[in-house]
Amino acid sequence: MGKKKEMRTLNITNLKTRDGINDEPHVISGYAAVFNSKATIGDWFEETIAPGAFARSISENGDIRALFNHNWDHVLGRTKSGTLKLEEDERGLSFEIELPNTTLAKDLAESLKRGDISQCSFGFIPTSETWNYDVEPMQRTINEVELYEISVVSIPAYEDTEVSLVRSKAAFDEAEKRLKLINQIKGVLENE
Repeated sequence: MGKKKEMRTLNITNLKTRDGINDEPHVISGYAAVFNSKATIGDWFEETIAPGAFARSISENGDIRALFNHNWDHVLGRTKSGTLKLEEDERGLSFEIELPNTTLAKDLAESLKRGDISQCSFGFIPTSETWNYDVEPMQRTINEVELYEISVVSIPAYEDTEVSLVRSKAAFDEAEKRLKLINQIKGVLENE
């Protein structure tokens, strides 16, 4: 029996968007999936994504799409055209989307600015998974997937995903510096 396509929706924070300045397009970035983060799937089982689950798929599949709410009529970006960039890092599956100059994308950017939308999801076919039936609820670990889309969504399955509007490259760099400084200060305060 063939494997069925699955979708996972994740809650995300720190979604970044970059306002289009001087006809520059809006850019959004974040994490479509976070490794080792448990999600309850339909009250049937708990699921985690293992590090490396997306590596083969993103290196071999040159045509993954970014969608809004898993709707194939609402394409936001595409790896084939270079408007969607995907990368695995130690945290999970990170992405950056250069939004099109469409009404949908402009509405999405506004919803991101307001904080009304801040979550992501992904659509996939599991190609390697491990099940533990000895615990309640049973546990599923996704070891590898065939990724076919990521989505910015209004309702997630995984709470740890994130997406945000990047204000501008300079503003983004400044925000990153401030965040590092805040984390250093927190570290000093925690050690006292």
